[in-house]
Amino acid sequence: MITLETVYQAAFALKDVIRNTELIHAPNIKEDVDVYIKPENLQVTGSFKVRGSAFKISQLSDEEKKKGVIACSAGNHAQGVALAATKNGIKSIICLPEGAPISKVEATRKFGAEIEMVKGVYDDAYHKALELRDEKGMAFIHPFDDEAVIAGQGTIGLEILQENPDVEAVVVPVGGGGLISGVAYAIKTLRPDVKVYGVQAEGAPSMVKSLDEDKILTLPKVSTIADGIAVKEPGANTFEYCKKYVDEIVTVTEDEISAAILKLIEQQKLTAEGAGAVSVAAVMFDKVPVKNKNTVCIVSGGNIDVTILSRVISRGLLKTGRLCKLSIELMDKPGQLRDVSEIIASCGANVVSVNYEHAGKGSNVNDCVLTIEMETKNFEHIKQVENALKNAGFHLV
Repeated sequence: MITLETVYQAAFALKDVIRNTELIHAPNIKEDVDVYIKPENLQVTGSFKVRGSAFKISQLSDEEKKKGVIACSAGNHAQGVALAATKNGIKSIICLPEGAPISKVEATRKFGAEIEMVKGVYDDAYHKALELRDEKGMAFIHPFDDEAVIAGQGTIGLEILQENPDVEAVVVPVGGGGLISGVAYAIKTLRPDVKVYGVQAEGAPSMVKSLDEDKILTLPKVSTIADGIAVKEPGANTFEYCKKYVDEIVTVTEDEISAAILKLIEQQKLTAEGAGAVSVAAVMFDKVPVKNKNTVCIVSGGNIDVTILSRVISRGLLKTGRLCKLSIELMDKPGQLRDVSEIIASCGANVVSVNYEHAGKGSNVNDCVLTIEMETKNFEHIKQVENALKNAGFHLV
């Protein structure tokens, strides 16, 4: 197990490597929660991962440094290792799963690493990295199940307590468990009264299921937009840290993650990746008991692939009632579209797309279906539009 002294040692070693990500007060995230954001998405590599990897590399012997380092990652740990290795004049090889976002792959390459793409998910890249480690004799930098890496991530806990002495709860994204292990250890050792909650994606609940069964489980598959926490199996060390120091770990859905990404963009002007936004999603959708509490959400990374950002935003709009699609059964006669448009306009909604087609088999030959997509304010606003259409005699299908 790590010690508090090791975490403070990591903080000293990292002071010239990392960026100081000061807390951001964000009361608009949830009206009945006093939310603060720990914006690790603004870290030098766009993620907290550089903390653990840089500290681990600083602890290597001169002989190990000569041989170089190897790592596996969904993308963020890769960038941290690549940056830390290059700064120390060390060769690095990174194994990445083939589904890793292109933005993360290219960023890792720019930091100076040699890239090895591996078919499958993170766990497949992990096994390939171990093969190459044995073959080349390089030091393996584990993304989460390593004491030095955990100590490096624990520096976030120290910073939170220093910046916000009144904190009552900390909400942390969980993949393999390295971040929450370090943060929970540091916080619970110094302030046992502070609650620490973890959050996983519903499609990758490896730590949740392992804790439920009180043994480490390997999921057959993982599927989530939060690629940074898409881990099939938690670490042996991190499993024990979570058992001992974490109060509860919950899950959030893909739609909830999307809504959190949208909320951070709109309310805080922060770009978060799926893994980074799960902590905010848990607070927004009441997954953790933090009502009326001084709460810090760690936004662990911001390296989202811009090619999926628009899709994520669309899902977030749907989840929060900002986008709505209605299908209306009409008689095919002049003036119908005008009448529908006037009702929607009078309610203050904005039509963004219209599709009109004749009804299918079994319907009246003059029937048609009008599908309208519109921008709305919230779910109450959608209900207002629906009621106005129904009161005017239109049939929603």
